[in-house]
Amino acid sequence: MMALESSFVPFPSEVVMIPAGYLASKGEMNIFAAILSGIAGSLAGALFNYYLAVRFGRPFLIQYGRYVMFSEITMQKMEDFFARHGHISTFTGRLIPVVRQYISLPAGLAKMDLAVFSIYTSLGAGIWVIILALLGYYIGANEHLIKEYLHNIIAILIVACAICIGVYWHYQKNRRKP
Repeated sequence: MMALESSFVPFPSEVVMIPAGYLASKGEMNIFAAILSGIAGSLAGALFNYYLAVRFGRPFLIQYGRYVMFSEITMQKMEDFFARHGHISTFTGRLIPVVRQYISLPAGLAKMDLAVFSIYTSLGAGIWVIILALLGYYIGANEHLIKEYLHNIIAILIVACAICIGVYWHYQKNRRKP
């Protein structure tokens, strides 16, 4: 299910990882196995999108992108952002809802090094998977608390991603000065 979530199909990871964490808290599942499976599934879905972009290219993605909620304008924005901030966008993109499903496409179009792509994807997805699994582990029986904390966590992650991108951008800008 995490591979599906990480591919172009908008499937919420919360539906998978929070219950896995809850089941682990009850002793019905191993929390480490759940987290590793979640990361592996996320990487598998991301690799699917990556290879889709490498194999079929931009025209194919533009032609069929409308069926999975992105347009040529969205694709151009993703490509421009990726061209400026490739590695960091692969990492931070895994932490942002909706972006996580599509960040692999510009990486594939740019033919980003596969090992580097896999590492950054796994790290970003790993953070998200761990947060969701632990959320389910510690408060999985209380759905109201999950809804409350999940919105806060998403907001914090988006702010943290913006800060990371800002720091990266500042570093890159200062590095280019003679």
